[in-house]
Amino acid sequence: MKNQRILSGVRPTGHIHLGNYLGAIRQWVRLSQSLSKQGLNEQLFCIVDQHALTTQSDTNNLSLNTYTIAAAYIACGINPDESAIFIQSHVPAHTELAWYLSCIAPLGWLNRMTQFKDKAGKDTGQACLGLYAYPVLMAADILIYKATQVPVGEDQKQHVELARDLAGLFNRHCDVDYFPLPEPLINKSTARIMSLRDGSKKMSKSDLSDYSRLHLTDENDLLTLKIRKAKTDSDPIPDAIKGLESRLEAQNLLGIYANLTEQTLESVCQQFAGQLFSAFKPILTEVVISTLQPIREKIFQLREEKSYLNQILHKGAETANQLANKNLSEIRTLLGLVDR
Repeated sequence: MKNQRILSGVRPTGHIHLGNYLGAIRQWVRLSQSLSKQGLNEQLFCIVDQHALTTQSDTNNLSLNTYTIAAAYIACGINPDESAIFIQSHVPAHTELAWYLSCIAPLGWLNRMTQFKDKAGKDTGQACLGLYAYPVLMAADILIYKATQVPVGEDQKQHVELARDLAGLFNRHCDVDYFPLPEPLINKSTARIMSLRDGSKKMSKSDLSDYSRLHLTDENDLLTLKIRKAKTDSDPIPDAIKGLESRLEAQNLLGIYANLTEQTLESVCQQFAGQLFSAFKPILTEVVISTLQPIREKIFQLREEKSYLNQILHKGAETANQLANKNLSEIRTLLGLVDR
């Protein structure tokens, strides 16, 4: 089996929530642990603070949120002795490569990116250039390390595909097989975690309602309240998935329980068939608290140990810079630039 270089990251915007954990970070941890045992992987986990600048509302408490994400990585199980945990802005090669890629990226490719349209809203003329060019910077985040695999959620698959396309375009432009084509790693068994207030929307940091999501840092009483207030319906839980087809909120809560207890949704339906959500919610609350309480306590502990976190981030940045700068030197030469 060939050596694999894994890269992924989270924007330090708002509070990290259960959807981030189940949809991404838990997958990273398990992948990292599995490959570490085989001695096959290099792991890079980035806190993409420069991406946060693309939406002004996300810059509030940016420094604190950056430390919170770093603490959350470790609290959720990423081992800083085996993985490089670092801040994107501490590795200047990301933005330099983003410029080089932007000079060959066709506008037509960027115009097809759906997340820009979603985040820019109706008045795209007022959106900032950074938001439009965000996918190119994400491609640079991946390619600067020649990452082979990128664990992402389904909603980020298009961005990794753009990185693949830009890698191929660069290789053809320079007539050399330089960049490997990164593969998106999407865990099909992990259900997408949806909003507690609207089962048609994913759980998101940007949702105006704090009651739409379960933060990893929420106290137990608040977790209990949010689950109790979560939107459901008055019908009993069906004995099969088919009975959930038009019941999005019901499916979401049962899916969260299935994910946390590592069961299939079908088996959860059979387990609670005939029960009302008024009886199911306390059971779900107990499972959520037992999962998130140790993570929350570890996050709070680590945030108080700034010097320790800074050591980890400094060490991670050194590893990332060493690899990124080596590749960047080769990239400059391939582009005909005079290297430093």
